[in-house]
Amino acid sequence: MRFPIYKLDRSAEEYRRALRVIPSGIYGHQGPAEGCFVPVEAFPFFSERAKGSYFWDVDGNRFIDYMCAYGPNVLGYNDEDVDEAAAKQRALGDCITTPSTRMIDFAELLVDTVASADWAFFAKNGGDVTTLAVIAARAHTHRKKIVFFKGYYHGVTQWTQKVDYPGILEEDVLNNIYVPWNDYEKLAEVFEENRGEIAALISQPYLHGNFMDNQLPGEGFWQKVRKLCTDTGTVLIIDDVRAGFRLDLAGSDHFFGFEADLICFCKALANGYNVSALCGKEFLRNTLSSVTFTGSYWLSAVPFAAGIACIEKMKRLNLPALLQEKGKVLTEGLVATAKKHGYDLHASGMPALFYLRIANDDLGGTPSLMLHQRWIAEMVKRGIYLTNHHNHFLNYALSDEDIKTTIEIADEAFSVL
Repeated sequence: MRFPIYKLDRSAEEYRRALRVIPSGIYGHQGPAEGCFVPVEAFPFFSERAKGSYFWDVDGNRFIDYMCAYGPNVLGYNDEDVDEAAAKQRALGDCITTPSTRMIDFAELLVDTVASADWAFFAKNGGDVTTLAVIAARAHTHRKKIVFFKGYYHGVTQWTQKVDYPGILEEDVLNNIYVPWNDYEKLAEVFEENRGEIAALISQPYLHGNFMDNQLPGEGFWQKVRKLCTDTGTVLIIDDVRAGFRLDLAGSDHFFGFEADLICFCKALANGYNVSALCGKEFLRNTLSSVTFTGSYWLSAVPFAAGIACIEKMKRLNLPALLQEKGKVLTEGLVATAKKHGYDLHASGMPALFYLRIANDDLGGTPSLMLHQRWIAEMVKRGIYLTNHHNHFLNYALSDEDIKTTIEIADEAFSVL
């Protein structure tokens, strides 16, 4: 074999140490309990450092990273321009009793950049702003019910979860309504059945859930949804936490030809500095002013400065077009390589945040995930960091040589199956 298999001895040691003092060792979506890291022995658990499109684990192995910290790394780890702006602000101050005017600068930039934004409100995590959006919709409409598309992910607050999840009460999700993606007729039926009771519809710009091929909106789907929400006085919320700025710097709603009432950003907003934003329409401004919603570090200035530098650089680069092109070259190369070995690899969603699945993966006629997981493991063991059942992300620092190496390793990984 041309590419050596990585050893992960220290990573395993550190994980055993973590288990003694941290629930699950690594909790949340980056932990091995989440199901995207199977077989777990193929994946490094802890990183040592990162730069550009790479990170190095605690065993010294270098990975070409297609998870990008689950999205925040959009320009490249430790981007010089973003880090310089953050360092200059840190020298002045970060978390201070009164906010820095960098907050105003950042809000002005977002209003100028995002097509549907008349104002911006800042928090820390994607789940903060999706939750705020739902609270605001209920406050504005004086209604309770929220419509979701099946396969959604909008964070981990109680209202986003399911009634059979540990610790979730029936009351937490009592007013949730679930509709199939791209099924406008069913959606219209639900709106009619719940006339005058629906506060908001919340959705990602296209379906990019886990454990399934990603699905784009059908022709005219969003335009019909927009009209339905307008006609019924329902707030249309777009969760652009994951896809935001990788499709369109004006927002993914703009990319698909409509405007949201509220749009949520995080991940790519500041290239890894912890800030999120809820942007919205003028008619909701006073509602946002009335809502009690804040946090200890939400007005810290360093992430605002980083966010300004990140957005300005993305604009200079016309980054969405670059990422789409990189993603197209990569996914077409992977699909062709799979076909050479007799495998039907599906690459779905948008190329800038693609989803992979080996389709001819049956056990006795029943669809299985096993073969796909084995292939991903062989990739990871040779330095290409992918996960099994999640969409992937691209960043500006990813080079043509990185893509070439990825396809070469994919060739070897398929050959060992």
